Amino acid sequence: MAMTAASRSTLIVHGRLAMREARLAAARSGRHGLQIMSFEQAAVRLAGGFVRPIDEESLRAAIQAVLPATPMGELEGIKMLPGMIGAAADTLHKAWRSGIDLAARSTYHPRLDAIARLEAAVLTQLPDGMMRPVDIVAAASNRIAHAPAVLGTMEIAGLTELSPCWRPLVKELAARIPVQWTAGPRFVPDWLHDSGVVVVQTKAEGPTVGSVSAATAYHEAIEAMRWARALLASGVSPSDVAIATASPADYDDHFLALRADANIDLHFVHGVRTATTREGQAAAALADIVVRGLSQSRLRRLSALCRESAPLASLPDGWLRVLPSDAPLSTSTAWSRLLTRLKPDDWPDGMDHAPALRTAVDLLAKGPDAAQDIGEAFLKGRALSIWRKALLAGPAASIDVTLETLKQDDGLEACVSVAWMPASALAASPRRFVRLVGLNSSRWPRGITEDRLIPDHIVPTGELDPLPVSLADRRDFEAILATTSGGVVLSRARRDNDGRLLGRSPLLAGLGDETYLRRNAIPTHAFSETDRLMARPQEFASDPQAISARACWSDWRQAEVTPHDGLVRPDHPLILAILARAQSASSLKTLLRSPLGFLWRYAFGWKSPQSSAEPLVLDALAAGDLIHLVLDRALRNLEAAGGLASADASAIDAAVAEAADAVAAEWESERPVPPKVIWGRTIGDARLLSSQALAYGDDHLPGSRSYGEVPFGGSEPKSQAELPWDASLPVTIPGTDLQIAGYIDRLDIAGDGSRALVRDYKTGKPPKSDIRLNGGRELQRCLYAFAVKALLGDHVAISASLLYPREPLDLQLDDPAAVLAEITGYLQAARIALSSGAALPGPDTGGDYDDLAFALPANAGATYCKRKQTAATERLGDVAQVWEAE
Repeated sequence: MAMTAASRSTLIVHGRLAMREARLAAARSGRHGLQIMSFEQAAVRLAGGFVRPIDEESLRAAIQAVLPATPMGELEGIKMLPGMIGAAADTLHKAWRSGIDLAARSTYHPRLDAIARLEAAVLTQLPDGMMRPVDIVAAASNRIAHAPAVLGTMEIAGLTELSPCWRPLVKELAARIPVQWTAGPRFVPDWLHDSGVVVVQTKAEGPTVGSVSAATAYHEAIEAMRWARALLASGVSPSDVAIATASPADYDDHFLALRADANIDLHFVHGVRTATTREGQAAAALADIVVRGLSQSRLRRLSALCRESAPLASLPDGWLRVLPSDAPLSTSTAWSRLLTRLKPDDWPDGMDHAPALRTAVDLLAKGPDAAQDIGEAFLKGRALSIWRKALLAGPAASIDVTLETLKQDDGLEACVSVAWMPASALAASPRRFVRLVGLNSSRWPRGITEDRLIPDHIVPTGELDPLPVSLADRRDFEAILATTSGGVVLSRARRDNDGRLLGRSPLLAGLGDETYLRRNAIPTHAFSETDRLMARPQEFASDPQAISARACWSDWRQAEVTPHDGLVRPDHPLILAILARAQSASSLKTLLRSPLGFLWRYAFGWKSPQSSAEPLVLDALAAGDLIHLVLDRALRNLEAAGGLASADASAIDAAVAEAADAVAAEWESERPVPPKVIWGRTIGDARLLSSQALAYGDDHLPGSRSYGEVPFGGSEPKSQAELPWDASLPVTIPGTDLQIAGYIDRLDIAGDGSRALVRDYKTGKPPKSDIRLNGGRELQRCLYAFAVKALLGDHVAISASLLYPREPLDLQLDDPAAVLAEITGYLQAARIALSSGAALPGPDTGGDYDDLAFALPANAGATYCKRKQTAATERLGDVAQVWEAE
């Protein structure tokens, strides 16, 4: 049935929440002829045709398009900076809402002239039919005779003010149709008195009002969630509960985290940040690459979020394994080198996908200049919409910052959810039970700020913004108290996040005494399971995790060793299995000096995470690896050119220089590197030490052949160089049943095979005195000497030493056979102790170089390990004697 003009009516409300709730109420009451809209929408409908208002996205797009070519006078120097598009959009909106004619005032000040030129260029860029408020009012006034048929009777509800640009149209409508301003108990603006509009006012509600103070803003949010949960548990409908503040951004992160923990449908009326959603994270991952450049960690993040994007869709599952785990890959050269050496066998499906990966890498490497094309290629759906919106809101070079400011709807229905909203939205759409947070001085009401482009001395702030934020905050506060029928809780924080004291808002004056809420107080009603368990220690104590945690803490505080210190049942299959594997010198050192660390590292597979971030300098371990790689490659080059024994200093320097360049190129492709200058100095230092190490020769073997990084005991060769033995043969320490394997840094064998020199390079500082076992830290010389004798035969005379090229110093091991016998006893004792279940802390546990110290109590080296030392030493028995060995 057609709707008649007599039955048509229009309800004007403010804000999305008020509009949704008004439509729900109209649907429930069967008011089929009621039109619910904002006043701007009503004016557009009356203007007719294809008229539409200027929306935010279209305005920003127009500003972005015309700003580069528009002369901006004294603003010329900042017009391309991040934030200019947003500032210009805000200024134009203020001028349009206040009814200021920028073109007419362009002669008053150069700044107004610049803004007027921008406005003219924007209006030319906007689509046909998209008008400013003043133009919409003019078009609607021309069609004012159709107001009875188009709008019917009009009711304006929930507003405390209307922008000056719409006021002339309100007066004209009041002369044609019945217009009612339903203020309720709210403030009524003065300009309505002679406008012909019927003003309906009611008495203010009489809610119960209470004031509380919380420790911090986060504590405020927690108490608000407890309050909301208590109301819901008492039978109050979620649609009757609201939490509000003047500036929600200060609390958004708190409520977003607490909402997930509480499992309460808390609707963010003003929207949530796009970066908190998966689509927003996908756009943020791409923005990170566009702004800061391509690296491995950034590509891994993008791949996890945009796996189905066109450039990555053709790559097989598990393709990320082709990327070296430690390489930052932060330069185009590094990516090119990696893609060049990839082979089909490197890919999970055995097919060559390097061209597809190269295409994706090349596109991502184009940077901000190709931001539009990059987004279209890698994103789709909602993520692509977010990307496009961010490009409209600011320059591509700062798109990562722009994304942080964008918001989107959280997908919850406001009419059936607890609402978290700005105070302005609550003032227009009241609820029965309200909690107002953030009532601190300078936060509510907020201070008046000048416009960013038109300061007060050019156009008075009161004229450009007739309802400044300070006055609006006060009106909203008064409207909330007057329209809330149930109860209002006023909350403030006593301190900020840095511990500074915060003052009370002047709005709290005369509203009764304040209740002091302690941060550790037991809540009357918990808002989540976590909150409930923390409030009920006895209940939490019965939880299996709590029982285990408390038992662990108690055991850590005792002097005797317990299962939480590494005691396990004897002959545990996992321990027997790791003892049956081939051991390296490093693993045996760990077995002797930290049995607990041996269990964690080799049984559990624990290891500290390796950062792929580029360091300022290489640490000692990485620097040692670099020098070892240079030595190995240089030694192979020298042996291929006639042998190290016959090489002079110039030949050694040339071989080292060539090896250093090759190793540096490989290192840059696979591992993080310091800045260019420091990296060059590091390579130079590695070249110097390598030359000194290879040139050192107090003990020359006649006709000797030299080998580097010599594998034994089943270790895989690192190169195609000739080996002095079969590396697959097992090497077992007699009397221990322990197999050893590894790589000998350097092995020199005399031409007649009668003698062999075993050298282990040490890039650090030499010890102050001669060492043999050094408390179990030094095992390489003896174990490597034994491995060489076992593989070459007993007829070979073995010399083993530690070579410190910085000095240079060569520490020879006297009587390797006797030292091996001593080590054998310690290793056998360690094997028996670990098999019996004593995986206990040792002197290296919790030390400065223990990368698994994160699994120990805090400051373990100074507290926990000292507490357990006596009992652990007694339990380990003969093993502990090696800790005192010289």
